[in-house]
Amino acid sequence: MSGATLESSFAAVDKPVRALLEACLAGHEPTWQEAASLARVSGPSLHALALTADRLRAEQAGDVVTYVVNRNINFTNVCVMSCGFCAFSRSHRSGEGYFLSIEEVVRRALEARDVGATEVCLQAGLAPGLDGNFYVELTRAVKRAAPELHLHAFSPEEVKFGSLRAKISIREYLIALKEAGLGSLPGTSAEILDDEVRARIAPGRISTGEWLEVIRTAHELGIPTTSTMMFGHVESDADRMRHLELLRSIQRETGGFTEFVPLSFVHEEAPMWHERTVEGLRPGPTGTEVTALFAISRLMLGRSIRNLQVSWVKEGLRQSEALLACGANDLGGTLINESISTSAGAAHGQRQTPSTLRRAIRAAGRVPAERDTRYRLRRTFSPTDDGEAPDALDLAADAEARFGSYAALTASSDHRFHLRIKH
Repeated sequence: MSGATLESSFAAVDKPVRALLEACLAGHEPTWQEAASLARVSGPSLHALALTADRLRAEQAGDVVTYVVNRNINFTNVCVMSCGFCAFSRSHRSGEGYFLSIEEVVRRALEARDVGATEVCLQAGLAPGLDGNFYVELTRAVKRAAPELHLHAFSPEEVKFGSLRAKISIREYLIALKEAGLGSLPGTSAEILDDEVRARIAPGRISTGEWLEVIRTAHELGIPTTSTMMFGHVESDADRMRHLELLRSIQRETGGFTEFVPLSFVHEEAPMWHERTVEGLRPGPTGTEVTALFAISRLMLGRSIRNLQVSWVKEGLRQSEALLACGANDLGGTLINESISTSAGAAHGQRQTPSTLRRAIRAAGRVPAERDTRYRLRRTFSPTDDGEAPDALDLAADAEARFGSYAALTASSDHRFHLRIKH
């Protein structure tokens, strides 16, 4: 980004916005109140905000855009919770409820490893009747079968659930998971870290304080986590910016976040959208809101949390390419089996191949690189496709039949929940 381009962009921007952006370029990290003043900018001000974020991204993260080859294994869709935004979960009485055995999860992990995956992500519903040691046993079994795989597993909600079922503290439970082979936690179940908002969209779910306890404890134990925010439902601009400021504060305290991932609310199949149970609910963020949120995230978090990830599942690859010019430097993972956003109505697929992700990165004028879960580079590729050999996952024939889908899993008589768990 040339100085002339940035300077000419600032010429048409309102003075208060211009002053704040110039301060950010000089090293200032905006307060949540200052960031909220940028949340609704449009026209030249939005363009200048994106350019500022892109300049900071270049300084903080460089021109490389990363991705990880991974597989999501959502081992059950049966859940005791009834979150208003979740279309993935089923009750234990549902004919679509499933529960994968430990043996089946191991098989899927090995299948992923054999096509080049370096990570498996294990997350699922909170199944009634689940033994408190199940998460630990599952971790140990997968790690024993595939020690080279990084296990990115169990949201703070699941850690809380497991510790309660096992009747031990969160710290003790995390220690047991780490000893079994857990590598990192997904920082999901965050939504908006404000209990009033959480009570509206997911009453009874893990509280802000409990989420923070799990995250801080994990970091203290040397277990890194991601950080997330789901936006575009009932939250205000101030709620979003306070959420970002809270994440920044934790990172300064612990240094344990590997990345921040903004997640647009997908409304199409969300129960609270269909049932009109939440007043003021919006059908996800607008494109302008997404652009502004990504850019603001770079301004607020970039000096603390270097990596800003775009979820191609939520935004689609075209929008993801554009967001690489608004502060982002990572495209997430291949996923192989994405179920949760897909069940909510996301229409961007359940998997991507490495070559597809590299093509999107090159289209944005950036340098593609494969990383591991902790953002250590494994392979850096040419900025242009000069006839590079395809990856094993690119060559996987008939991926839908081989790896399956959420729709096929819920329709199948295999892995029925009522056959796996005694109530």
